[in-house]
Amino acid sequence: MTRKTNRAHLLITAAAGALLLPCAAFAQDSAPASTQTAVAGDDEIVVTAQKREERLQDVPISISVVGGEQMQQSGASQLADYAAYVPGFQVDNAGSPGRSTLSLRGVAPIGPSATVGIYLDDAPIGSSGIYNRAQTFSLDLLPYDIEQIEVLRGPQGTLYGASSIGGLLKYVTVQPDLNNFSVKAGGEVFTIAHGSDTGWAAGGLVNIPIVKDSLAISASYSQRNTPGFIDNVLTGEKDVNDAVQKGGRVALLWKPDANLTVKLSGLWQRTESDNFGILYETQGSPAPLAPGASWLSTNQQLPEPFHSDFKFASGSIAYDLGFAELSSTTSYSELKILETSDASRVYGVIWGGLANYPANLHQKKWTEEVRLTSATNKLLDWQLGFFYTNEDNTHDQLVRALDANGAPLAPFDPFAVVALPNTYKEYAVFGNATLKLGDVFHITGGLRWARNDQTFTQTTQIPLIGLNSGGDGSSSEEIVTWSVSPQLNLSQDTMLYVRAATGYRPGGPNIALPGFPSTVNSETVTSYEAGIKARFLDRKVTFNAAAFLLDWNDLQVAQAFANGINGLVNAGTARSQGFEAQLLIQPVRGFNVGANFAYTDAKCTQTTPNCTDGDQLPNVPKLAAAVTADYSFALSSSAAAHVGGAVRIVGDRISAVASDPLSVPVDGYATFDLNASVTIAEKWTVRAYARNLTDSEGRITTSVATVNPGYLSTVPVQPRTLGLALDIAF
Repeated sequence: MTRKTNRAHLLITAAAGALLLPCAAFAQDSAPASTQTAVAGDDEIVVTAQKREERLQDVPISISVVGGEQMQQSGASQLADYAAYVPGFQVDNAGSPGRSTLSLRGVAPIGPSATVGIYLDDAPIGSSGIYNRAQTFSLDLLPYDIEQIEVLRGPQGTLYGASSIGGLLKYVTVQPDLNNFSVKAGGEVFTIAHGSDTGWAAGGLVNIPIVKDSLAISASYSQRNTPGFIDNVLTGEKDVNDAVQKGGRVALLWKPDANLTVKLSGLWQRTESDNFGILYETQGSPAPLAPGASWLSTNQQLPEPFHSDFKFASGSIAYDLGFAELSSTTSYSELKILETSDASRVYGVIWGGLANYPANLHQKKWTEEVRLTSATNKLLDWQLGFFYTNEDNTHDQLVRALDANGAPLAPFDPFAVVALPNTYKEYAVFGNATLKLGDVFHITGGLRWARNDQTFTQTTQIPLIGLNSGGDGSSSEEIVTWSVSPQLNLSQDTMLYVRAATGYRPGGPNIALPGFPSTVNSETVTSYEAGIKARFLDRKVTFNAAAFLLDWNDLQVAQAFANGINGLVNAGTARSQGFEAQLLIQPVRGFNVGANFAYTDAKCTQTTPNCTDGDQLPNVPKLAAAVTADYSFALSSSAAAHVGGAVRIVGDRISAVASDPLSVPVDGYATFDLNASVTIAEKWTVRAYARNLTDSEGRITTSVATVNPGYLSTVPVQPRTLGLALDIAF
């Protein structure tokens, strides 16, 4: 480590420590607390869970909201940073931003497609098909232009369609302001324990009203350079897992008259990392790779770069007809992924050299949704809609045969070539309505019919053994999902509700070779939930809780067939049941304490070759919780301060179903976070944060390494991170 780097570390640590000092003292004197982001205790928090604007506490669905400013305040930069603050939400990061697997209420993706849908404003993103690894590549947006994130526990198949059997993650972006010119800009520096370099982040947002009350445009750009902290004990390289996230957004809002609204938006984000943030441990009794080495060590022989490029454009138009609003949203998204693995210890041994294993994914997705949404009425609120999506995907895999110096080695190179082009089209019509029998009893119901048509081709070539096989497949299926949710409003601030709902994850064609089933069926989930949303003691206490049971049928799992090629089969049933609770206490203005908690018991309920009845499902902690405290107060007539602290707790898990011989236990962990800020004249803000202050050696994921036999592959919780930031807004 250089003298210059040492000095930078010391300056950041000293400055952050000085600003966090009052926060640390406060945290010691206060009671345990819950994250403010997990419970909405403010009447102003509005969500669009039912595709209309409603107060969070009035919606008979279990929802959590995370604010964009709250993410920045705590130093969060990706989904894994705040997942523990949302009850029942598990994010298993695979070593880089943009490589995350999401699950809600124990519905973790065992197969290759996602179980949690992702929306960007009013448009879905990510693949619905089963061959594009949507379960791994989840969008990690930087928080700079995010208004809030809504997490809806599922299934949400009636309004949001396919691949939301566990629930939905919805990014809500900042909309242009028609009346006020504004500029926001900021920068920060941060250090990560066990790393040598200093990280930095910067961003800016400008809002320009072009025609007051009618036309405005906003634009933003942000970038975050995260230094590495994992060392390669084989090559001697230090801090190999550095990563860069950068992106921008442009949005236009036009209201030519009071009834017509037009929105246009374009977004781009790129993630680049030199190597995955994955460390290796000895199998059986986890220990460092070499004597004296840090546990943050790896031993890959070749670099494993990861590149993700996401582009998104959308346009929506809405017209108020008086009795209802007619709206249309069109979107186009494109995702390009390059993921490279070092497979030398698996394939390189065949020719006594090295093996590079790059995979390229390219997805293009068009969507269109038209809705007719009634005005809010005393008796009946209703909505009718039509949805269409068209995906064109390619997924190419290549195994390169290299000599000891990394040069192509004839006649082995290329060793294997796999191509997986596929298409997915879906049409759906849906309806939703709430009948209000007075102020006390409401009942909400929904119905959706959907049809998807898919095509798929697989070609596999291994020239060395003369293998050149492949085939085509196609499928069509129709699915009906429904939901019903009666609610009892005991008062303006207390609601009891029950909800039953269904959802599905699409099936699709299998490769057309002897021994393969021609198609795999959809997975379906039926959910039953009972909950309470209550505020009392003059709205100083908010308590939300729900008990749930989800029955999961026709699980999609991979199974090996001829020539070692994998296909999908439907294999049995599972059940997830549990309880979630969120508490927020606001004893005085500006002071918030509380807690959130989730218990989830997810198991197979049928014995099949892939899972035994009673087996625990993978990557689902039985217990998860978070406690926080936040206090905002005035320092003077022109200065204000904020201090906050949080503990994130994730329980024990397993890496695969319990009967799988490759299943290994994953220990739980807890982290302690602090943050503080001072704002002067409502323009200048100095922020400091500490994430994982105790430098906990937590494991986000652990599994038996597939490309490094004999070792365990672990993605660690980011070590202690100290940051200092300066923001300006006017």
